[in-house]
Amino acid sequence: MDLGLADRVYVLTGASRGLGFATAQSLVADGARVVVSARDKARVDDAVARLGDLAAGVVADLTDESTPQTLIDTARERFGRFDGALISVGGPPRGTAAEMTDEQWRAAFETVFLGTVRAARTFAGTLAETGGGAIGLVLSSSVRSPIGGLGLSNGLRPGLAAVAKDMSDEYARSNVRFVSLLPGRLLTDRNRELFEASGDAEEAAASAAATIPLGRLGEPEEFGRVAAFVLSPAASYLTGVSIPIDGGFLRQP
Repeated sequence: MDLGLADRVYVLTGASRGLGFATAQSLVADGARVVVSARDKARVDDAVARLGDLAAGVVADLTDESTPQTLIDTARERFGRFDGALISVGGPPRGTAAEMTDEQWRAAFETVFLGTVRAARTFAGTLAETGGGAIGLVLSSSVRSPIGGLGLSNGLRPGLAAVAKDMSDEYARSNVRFVSLLPGRLLTDRNRELFEASGDAEEAAASAAATIPLGRLGEPEEFGRVAAFVLSPAASYLTGVSIPIDGGFLRQP
């Protein structure tokens, strides 16, 4: 299938590694151009080097109000257009909802929630003026079912899915699509850190795999291929939905 990605230009936040980087790889493999951003310059430079000439990098933080527009401007200056975005932010600290302090909740709200909403709003406003496009939000299976020990994520990610649905209604007539992506247990650096925190990473990974109907943990590339399709013109009638990418883990049909 031709996804129609050739020469289209996408902005990806938190994309120097993990699911964002895997999505960038899939987009570039189908001929798209990408602007990848993250807070660590060395990681951004490494990601761009691995992606090649179809990629540009920006060192940026979504807590900075100017970041979304900076990313749009970079896409246009470097590649001449802007067709969509994948918004991903790092996971908040571990701990139950009750254990988290007010300061931790405020910090997570600023980064995980408000930074994502601001970026989505800015990207959508620009796309609405230029013929449309697609915005994917990298959330979590915690949107559908709380994950033990991740109280901040359990509190904030479902709200972001609702925001994406709300925005999908508002911008649908402008041909701007919104899709929430709900990764499960994938072999990202974040999940490896969670396994390590258990005290026995190998056992934790095996236990996680045992809960997945497909019987294994997923690879970031498996997420990246789904995300690239969702952002592509081939998914033109897909909006306002949440898509689990979890090997069948979630029990809701």
